[in-house]
Amino acid sequence: MKSKRIESIDLLRGIVMVIMALDHTRDFFHSQAFAGDPLDPATTTPILYGTRWITHFCAPLFVFLAGTSAWLQSRRKTTRELSSFLITRGIWLILIDAFVMTLITTANIHLDVIIIQVLWAIGISMVILGMMIWLPFNAILAVGLLIVFGHNILDYAEAGKASLPFWWSLIHRQAFFQLWEGQGLFIFYPFLPWTGLMLLGYCCGSIFTSYDEQKRSRILLWSGLGLLGLFLILRLPNIYGNTTPWKEQPTGMQTLMAIMNVNKYPPSLLYMCATIGPGLIFLALVKEVRGRVARFFLVFGRVPMFYYIVHFFLLSCTNIILFLARGHTLADGMKGMPNLPFKFLIPNEGYSLLTVYLMWMSLVIFILYPLCRWYDKYKSSHPEKKWLSYL
Repeated sequence: MKSKRIESIDLLRGIVMVIMALDHTRDFFHSQAFAGDPLDPATTTPILYGTRWITHFCAPLFVFLAGTSAWLQSRRKTTRELSSFLITRGIWLILIDAFVMTLITTANIHLDVIIIQVLWAIGISMVILGMMIWLPFNAILAVGLLIVFGHNILDYAEAGKASLPFWWSLIHRQAFFQLWEGQGLFIFYPFLPWTGLMLLGYCCGSIFTSYDEQKRSRILLWSGLGLLGLFLILRLPNIYGNTTPWKEQPTGMQTLMAIMNVNKYPPSLLYMCATIGPGLIFLALVKEVRGRVARFFLVFGRVPMFYYIVHFFLLSCTNIILFLARGHTLADGMKGMPNLPFKFLIPNEGYSLLTVYLMWMSLVIFILYPLCRWYDKYKSSHPEKKWLSYL
């Protein structure tokens, strides 16, 4: 029973990891990637909107399931061991994100702008969780609920303010800061809501170890449906839970797009309801992992950190090669884009959305799958190498 439960979690994580690569492939190669907002109902198309929106599931489910995995680890580790692991791995993720991922994603060898993204948010959340697991379960649950359901109150304090203190932006608002001459920091993922989500994921892990399969499925199903119901109750009348209210659009499709266009940076309550809800329903309905397709996704779910770093490295290298193949020089690439730290990218230059999809599928099927399968087998066959748990 335990193995099946873990496999269903890995399967869901693997699916969202594969979807995540689609969004990043679009960022690197779509001709309109930096020319507009793919979620703007007034300017987007249904296929472009759907391509971007479906990737909303990736970060929240990844963070939530990271918390769930921490709970499952607590069944085989002491509190001290788990706390130490979460804190050290969290610090490791922060360093990897700030330096390695910034270099890979921007191709800027000078690192004059450090970008802290999703690994930073996961890392600092792991550090906080590692300190909080000493507290009673109900205290962790209460803090997680307070953050997830209450953090949008901070939106009212932020309204109308052009700038906020550094510490505020770290927890709840995207911002760029000039640290010193020649060195900037872009806070892409303010961490507070992500921390709340990881705490709730940790508490959700108890459902997998405290109930039999039937009751567990019932709890997960009704929890998922409840989150979707809460989304409708709060979103349709624009009551609470999202910074930007939706407005009626010229067509029904555009209006639906506006309703579903919820804030990710930082993730609003309604964003989390719309993504975590279906994830819980998936875990409730999928009881066994069978078939070649499921096994395909399962490989990615078992090695998420390895997959994350490698897929960005491959995308960045491919982008540089294609940039030069289009007739540009290295000097052209290092100029970058105005007001953005990314090199070897030019707005309105790239490929069609169909080409992006073909590149994404080729990357996942022919390159990432064999690499991840090899690493999964290597990691499984070398349990004595503790450092592998950090990658």
